Amino acid sequence: MSAPSDQIRFGDLASALVSSAAQAMWSTLRDGRYKNDADDRIRPSLIKAFYGLIQWFYHPLVEMAAYSAIHGDDDNQDVRPASANSQRGMRQRSSRGRKEAGIVGQASWLSSVINLVNTIVGAGVLAMPLALSRMGIILGTCIILWSGLTAGFGLYLQTKCARYLERGSASFFSLSQITYPNAAVIFDAAIAIKCFGVGVSYLIIIGDLMPGVVRGFSESAAGVSFLVDRHFWVTGFMLIVIPLSFLRRLDSLKYTSVIALISIGYLVILVVAHFAEGDTMQNRGVLRIVRWESAVATLSSFPVIVFAYTCHQNMFSVLNEISNNSHFRTTSVVTTSTGVAAFLYVLVAVTGYLSFGNAVGGNIVGMYAPSVSSTIAKAAIVVMVMFSYPLQVHPCRASVDAVLKWRPIRLPEAAHGSPSRLASLLPSSRTGPQHRGDGISDTRFAAITTAIIVLSYIVAMTVSSLEKVLAYVGSTGSTSISFILPGLFYYKISSPDSPHHQRLMKEDDDEEEEQGDEDEGVLGGGGFKGGLWRKRLLRRLSLGLALYGVVVMVTCLITNTLFVVATH
Repeated sequence: MSAPSDQIRFGDLASALVSSAAQAMWSTLRDGRYKNDADDRIRPSLIKAFYGLIQWFYHPLVEMAAYSAIHGDDDNQDVRPASANSQRGMRQRSSRGRKEAGIVGQASWLSSVINLVNTIVGAGVLAMPLALSRMGIILGTCIILWSGLTAGFGLYLQTKCARYLERGSASFFSLSQITYPNAAVIFDAAIAIKCFGVGVSYLIIIGDLMPGVVRGFSESAAGVSFLVDRHFWVTGFMLIVIPLSFLRRLDSLKYTSVIALISIGYLVILVVAHFAEGDTMQNRGVLRIVRWESAVATLSSFPVIVFAYTCHQNMFSVLNEISNNSHFRTTSVVTTSTGVAAFLYVLVAVTGYLSFGNAVGGNIVGMYAPSVSSTIAKAAIVVMVMFSYPLQVHPCRASVDAVLKWRPIRLPEAAHGSPSRLASLLPSSRTGPQHRGDGISDTRFAAITTAIIVLSYIVAMTVSSLEKVLAYVGSTGSTSISFILPGLFYYKISSPDSPHHQRLMKEDDDEEEEQGDEDEGVLGGGGFKGGLWRKRLLRRLSLGLALYGVVVMVTCLITNTLFVVATH
């Protein structure tokens, strides 16, 4: 546990950042650039209302961040009794008790699904109808479902890899340290850059959409200069995301994720309602059911669909925090999350494409006639990306911390993982509980989070588009964490010659012995052979996923070079 002064400074830092952003926003209101009668009439009342809103909203969030910092250990060390749902589940968790040293998750199954779905489903859902118009309904739907299947398989492999690590310590860094230790810094750097870039893009989206939202609700608001200034809105929404970004546990963001999912639900309902009403089909034209537009057009939309399922950067946090980490529960989290996302993508893609036909644009909400409902939809997009920003800060912070901790390993130590190295990487119960669930001290946690927030704010304020940068970051970072790394990690760590795999197999054998003769009558003599066959198949499929990721990466890099960079 940190000293009381460190705990107080941690909570005060979040408060200080919010106060600094508030001062910057107030300075914008008082800035001499905005000098007209409308500003003079509205400025005093707006400033008063603005500070009232800040007083009401951000203090509870800062208290949440401070509470998380002060009581994080207590929450994580509170060991819950095993669920009484089934004797089988109790045996699984008791046999894995050696893996729960120091860290026991408290997150429910529902909150894990909510956070994962919110990480998956973002603004990319609005581009699905355009992808379908280029690929045709049948091919486009198949690619959406195939991308969900491959992304879900990558998540499943992450759940399998986490079994080789101590409970609560699973991460890309810890896995790379016992599989490809000298490449760990490259993996985490790619993840950090990818998450940072996506977070900045969210802030840019907020700055681009909010002036239009203001105009949609009131035409006279366009005369108030700062209300249509993107810098004003980026600064304003930072007041909300700063305290949320200081929460240690992903589970703490479940309520904001619910709000974001409600926003997504409104967007889906809007698209389906317009399709059912049929008010957009006058100039729809001929639909592409089987045929595609062209191979070039299909390739240009392929990355949009593939990257729409990227959530793997938060999967290990979900596995660390979920209270019941049995194989059935974690697998159901994966299947439910990817299944919900695939359903929403197909629903919006099909109904949106049938509404506008080949005239559909990259943002289907922008295709609807100006109205209150379409303006609310734009505001819903803002809410969705705003509450998705902290979900990018969380893995970015963990990856930055891993990069800073990384040290090169001499070749003899790296080969197969020496016992001393393994002991230092995989903490046992004999070493006592960890200082934090994420292994980051209060001061380091606050410093890294502050750096991420400040840098992302500066970039969002000075850059109006990251399309070309994100095209390459997504092609490399997203494919790496979604396909390549899960496949390579499981293929390497599940090798029969791997000491980590042999250790896990020994534990599985001990578990079967504890169960006695219960399974013998059911499985007979063929269960063991069937288990080996499934493990071999899974290992080959994991290698196939990694190779598929390489193909996707090359395809997306070529596509982005030809269609994104070349068009600018």
